[in-house]
Amino acid sequence: MSLHGKRKEIYKYEAPWTVYAMNWSVRPDKRFRLALGSFVEEYNNKVGETETRLECLLNNNKNSDFCAPLTSFDWNEVDPNLLGTSSIDTTCTIWGLETGQVLGRVNLVSGHVKTQLIAHDKEVYDISFSRAGGGRDMFASVGADGSVRMFDLRHLEHSTIIYEDPQHHPLLRLCWNKQDPNYLVTMAMDSMEVILFSSNPIYVRVPCTPVARLNNHRACVNGIAWAPHSSCHICTAAEDHQALIWDIQQMPRAIEDPILAYTAEGEINNVQWATTQPDWIAICYNNCLEILRV
Repeated sequence: MSLHGKRKEIYKYEAPWTVYAMNWSVRPDKRFRLALGSFVEEYNNKVGETETRLECLLNNNKNSDFCAPLTSFDWNEVDPNLLGTSSIDTTCTIWGLETGQVLGRVNLVSGHVKTQLIAHDKEVYDISFSRAGGGRDMFASVGADGSVRMFDLRHLEHSTIIYEDPQHHPLLRLCWNKQDPNYLVTMAMDSMEVILFSSNPIYVRVPCTPVARLNNHRACVNGIAWAPHSSCHICTAAEDHQALIWDIQQMPRAIEDPILAYTAEGEINNVQWATTQPDWIAICYNNCLEILRV
């Protein structure tokens, strides 16, 4: 798809299936390419017309062709040879990818487990690398035990709990501030609010105390996206059909209302803020993808 020429404020595309996930290309020459994902088995997920192929298959179970179901993964932005995955078996795995000699026109890619650790007491639902400390070695995870835990690849003998849900509700997703690695957000299962907290040691001493709560939604939150170009702006999306943009620069004062709101025609399943084009946000609901200018 292309948005070149005279640009509208909203672009809408319809798929033949319900769209649950999507994300923007980070290639500078393909800034307006998006990938869509669905749970409908009879359709293939689409990344455009370009041919795709399997480069490498990673499995940390040495005794079987199958590993425990994965829940999320994250590429390390500083070292693209590092990949983190989370699983329902309570573990996080950090993979090292290696590119071997070129065979014909194909690079031979292999992978190995750099480290696998028991990250939580229950299922792990999300993992994300932090840009703190050089951006290579630190990552956090959330899980069914209701905690956010911070890890350092250089010191894996211990982890730091930087937030715990007071009622131990499962935490489904976490997302780091793109410009200020001291801040991250999470959301609990079936919750209508987004919790913002800090990895700064001053706040970690009281791990159940959020820095702020964003709670204007009237149904369950499904998606969170920090602005790629600003440390003060974040977009949340929920089943109340609303995508809300917040300005958090007034912290520690309470953040009562969003600065922008958009109402979609259905329950929003996901939201992504374009890294290479920060004027555009993508949302998906029902069988629709909408691209919004902000």
